[in-house]
Formats: sequence, structure tokens, C-alpha cells
Amino acid sequence: MTEVVLHRCKTPTNRLCACGRVARELSRRGIQASERRVPWRRGDREEVEAITGQTVVPVLVLDGEAICDSRRILEHLEWRDDERQRASSVDPGEPRRQ
Repeated sequence: MTEVVLHRCKTPTNRLCACGRVARELSRRGIQASERRVPWRRGDREEVEAITGQTVVPVLVLDGEAICDSRRILEHLEWRDDERQRASSVDPGEPRRQ
């Protein structure tokens, strides 16, 4: 797997904000992510803006794709796990349905 990076606010706990919600879910799924804490002021978030075109966090960079908004990030993680389960449950000797 490629590097996973979570751009998040500086809130010191994972219980108070949307960034923490994403961090908890990554941990629950066993996904190791490096965290980049961004400044409080949105005007000082050049790195996030360069990646996404906006200054809101959380932003998850996963498999080279930047995903914004905690709900979208959680939905993407769920979809990713569902795809993996489907791929692992297909019998290689069985023809795929189209």
C-alpha cells in the first residue's frame, strides 16, 4: 500500500472533531496513516489547498487520491473494504458475471 496521509486540525483528542472521527476509523480498520496537523487559520493551510483546492480538513490522501470531508472519507473506506471482500470471494475457476 502507498503512504496514507491524514491532514487534520490541531485538536489534541480524537473525540471532539471530524478529523478525530476519521483518525479513529483508520485505527479501527488497521490503516497506518501519518498525520499532518494543519494551522488553525484556514488562510495558512497552503498544503491542503494545493492538494484539494480548498482549505477544509480532514483530508485523507489514500492511493494517490485526496478525499475531503469526513463523511466522504468514511464512505470511501467502507467502499474500499467492500471491494476487497468481493474480490477475495470470487472463485478464480468461476467465470465472472458482467
